[in-house]
Amino acid sequence: MKKFLRGASFYIIIFAIIIAIVQFYGQPDKDIKSMGVSELIIELQKQNVTEIDIVENKVVGVLKQGNQAFETYIPTILKSEVLSEKYILPQIESGVLKVTGKAPAKTPWFFEILPTIFMILVFVVFWFVFMQQGQGGGSRVMSFGKSKAKLHKEDERKKVLFDDVAGLDEEKEELQEVVDFLKNPKKYIELGARIPTGILMVGPPGTGKTYLSRATAGEAGVPFYSISGSEFVEMFVGVGASRVRDLFEQAKKTAPCIVFIDEIDAVGRKRGAGLGGGHDEREQTLNQLLVEMDGFGVNEGIIIIAATNRPDILDPALLRPGRFDRQVMVGAPDIKGREEILKVHSKNKPLEEGVDLKVLAKRTPGFTPADIENLMNEAALLSARKNDKKIAMPTIEEAITKVIAGPEKKSRVITEKDRKLTAYHEAGHAVVAKMLPNADPVHQVTIIPRGRTGGFTMYLPKEEKSYTTKSEMEDRIIQLLGGRIAEKLVLHDISTGASNDLERATAIAKAMVTKYGMSDNLGPIAYSTEEEVFLGRDFSSKKNYSEEVASKIDKEIRAFIEAGYETAERLLKENMDKLHLVAQKLLEVETINAEQFEQLFTEEKEDVAINLEKEDADEKKIDLDKE
Repeated sequence: MKKFLRGASFYIIIFAIIIAIVQFYGQPDKDIKSMGVSELIIELQKQNVTEIDIVENKVVGVLKQGNQAFETYIPTILKSEVLSEKYILPQIESGVLKVTGKAPAKTPWFFEILPTIFMILVFVVFWFVFMQQGQGGGSRVMSFGKSKAKLHKEDERKKVLFDDVAGLDEEKEELQEVVDFLKNPKKYIELGARIPTGILMVGPPGTGKTYLSRATAGEAGVPFYSISGSEFVEMFVGVGASRVRDLFEQAKKTAPCIVFIDEIDAVGRKRGAGLGGGHDEREQTLNQLLVEMDGFGVNEGIIIIAATNRPDILDPALLRPGRFDRQVMVGAPDIKGREEILKVHSKNKPLEEGVDLKVLAKRTPGFTPADIENLMNEAALLSARKNDKKIAMPTIEEAITKVIAGPEKKSRVITEKDRKLTAYHEAGHAVVAKMLPNADPVHQVTIIPRGRTGGFTMYLPKEEKSYTTKSEMEDRIIQLLGGRIAEKLVLHDISTGASNDLERATAIAKAMVTKYGMSDNLGPIAYSTEEEVFLGRDFSSKKNYSEEVASKIDKEIRAFIEAGYETAERLLKENMDKLHLVAQKLLEVETINAEQFEQLFTEEKEDVAINLEKEDADEKKIDLDKE
């Protein structure tokens, strides 16, 4: 019932009732004839009026002919003349005209105030309905300053524990102290230890920061408040600071508890760097958050856990000890972590016996937990599309390719010329990678369009690395340029298909020169570019080097690209037979896996050996003939 009264349906019904009343009382009675003063005088002279009554300037009565009721408004200036003895009194005395003494029906008093009521209700509806939508559904009027944090209790949500979080063992150890303190605070207090006031979860999107925070609250068994950083800031000045105060007041009532602020960079950016001065709504909100976390007041038992993927733009006062004492880095899982995450997300999915999660973990380097969850979901959807009862290994491998490069576009119409260009382009990448000592092995080559690409070459590293060497980066540049050079050598023309390859190769060369100090001419110096996060990259880039150095940087970047170009061109010219072999195989079957790719090179070597033996035998035969 309360939900109905707060909804728009209640006000629509009120509108309908008001309109009905207006229609009922507002429409004039169709049976009453309205006459002018002159017409009334004529009827009186004809003695056609049988009943009459006069109230102020209004005359109502009944005509003899047809028993028709009428009404007439008489202006004050004509009232004495019309009501004189000349017209009315003689007929009353003779009995022709009868005075009823009944006053005409007046308009009800509430009808007169209906327009005012209507306008008030319109204002109320706009205030309640539209302002509620602007503030988020369930909020009430004048509740701008109330916190929008949601309180999650154990009976309201599925309890998440540390056992449900896979691949984040070190991160769970960092948070285990918080859980232990909330459960057994006495042993920490006796030793004079202070539990961290705030914990900042830092990591790329999809690495499980929010899920890990929920697991912390589930393990501790305490109330868990969740709110997004953007929900603090509104267009009204002072609302954000008021919501921060209200959030901590609610948390104090249920302490000990955990308050989780997602995407805290929305409210915790550096102060004094915005446009239009430093005293704006966002900074007021941040100031109030700083005071609540570590000010004169004491918030015992309230632990703040925040998540962000942009720690570089946070205000330094927010990161100091006493506020966010501890930063927990949540990165992409390693091969062991990916295997554990695959076990979690495949727990409720029927897998065939041939599915090896260790192999899948090797084939998904760089995948975050969110990517792995999406991968298993895509595999289940593909299996359902094929009407399979269980999820097979080839289906999961197809899902991996779909997550990385997008869905296949087999229906796209491709000319034979474009197919040939794509085949030699991808074959160029694969052959160059095969010939380089530091390049990752080729895992799959295809000319089937996926996403925005006409084809792609997938590489699978033999082992995961924490660092990348200079020689590996140089080989990566050579590998990226292989497609463009293959087009030039075979088709004697170049296309736009290498645009992304050139961008990535240039980015690697630029990082080698400006970030990693790998240039022999410029030395081990980092030539970074400072950016103002409030203005963006396009308007606030500041170089910390001169124009002369900038010119040298451009020359060094060009030197790395040109050296890679020459090496790739030499490798393809030396292995032109292998390039044709791989390209022809792609035109035939469209997709080549790692085994087929290696087999092509093995067959080629065997063919070369047979041809050499045949040439030697022919030469020996010629020598014998001469003898």
